[in-house]
Amino acid sequence: MINVLVVDDDALVRLGLVDLLSTDPGLTVVAEASDGLAAVEQAALHRVDVALVDVRMPRMDGIAATRRLRALPDPPRVITLTTFDLDEYVYDALAAGADGFLLKDTEPREIIRAVHVVADGHGMLHPTAARHLIDHFHRAVRPDVLEARTRIARLTPRETDVLARLAQGDSNAEIAGTLGMRESTVKAHVSRILNTLGSGNRVQAALLARDAGLGGHG
Repeated sequence: MINVLVVDDDALVRLGLVDLLSTDPGLTVVAEASDGLAAVEQAALHRVDVALVDVRMPRMDGIAATRRLRALPDPPRVITLTTFDLDEYVYDALAAGADGFLLKDTEPREIIRAVHVVADGHGMLHPTAARHLIDHFHRAVRPDVLEARTRIARLTPRETDVLARLAQGDSNAEIAGTLGMRESTVKAHVSRILNTLGSGNRVQAALLARDAGLGGHG
């Protein structure tokens, strides 16, 4: 059973999400919160596997809440809820440790699938949206470029190839097709890449790659 925390300041949105998630017998909504501060409090009181967190909320926004949730002793995985006009906030949420994001008009079955995917330890990002976020909102000049390049230098050439495709927002299947590898091999490479880079998820690894100038357009 996957325990879910629903966080949104709009009561109707919360109700809709709770009703939707209750249709899946493998999911249980253990708590709700109307802002980030309450979300952190609820996560401390309940065992939460996945938190669905809105970006813009009073008292504590979704970005700060994500950072606080991921810092808990037994942290839940976080999916950020947003709309297209909040892309820059989503970028910051992902950098804060979110495992993915969903648009609020996402198909209901995709929302349910996302919770399962993230609970299994995978990221949930639409490839096109991931490319859009990284291309348009990644900081052009960052002080940690040298550090990023140093960390990436620890990878093997093949792992670097995989990371470059990951930085484009490619899925494991797309990386396998592009590089002529088995998808299981790609998964193994991604796992080692995350471990070597010290990244919490593939999104953070992609951002690190962009810091280092790896995986630009194309």
